[in-house]
Amino acid sequence: MPSFGNIPAERAAIESTYEGLCAVFEMQNVKDSVTGKTRQQPVPVLIDEPCALSQSSLPAATQTVTADQINYDAKLFISPDVVVKPGSRITVLQNGMEFKGEQAGKPFRYATHQEIKLREVKNA
Repeated sequence: MPSFGNIPAERAAIESTYEGLCAVFEMQNVKDSVTGKTRQQPVPVLIDEPCALSQSSLPAATQTVTADQINYDAKLFISPDVVVKPGSRITVLQNGMEFKGEQAGKPFRYATHQEIKLREVKNA
């Protein structure tokens, strides 16, 4: 049984709970080889990174004139070794569920992991 104060053991214990895999995308300038025009596009910077997704708040539905919107907050737990920039788009596959979210702020780093607040907004 790991004891507190043993960072490698604590980190291994936390990472053993990771049931998901995530992909992280950053908006970058990409030049179209055909037209020569440069546009902002999401570019993958991490693929199949082990992680865990936890619910931060219960989904709230908002009815608008055109559609119902579902707002959902979640928290991503991931290795402290990876860099996830604010504004990144993150897709998580966990327990048969796909969550597509946007990073809502800067990661909060610990020696054993980091926590990243995500926000998913989609039409119902």
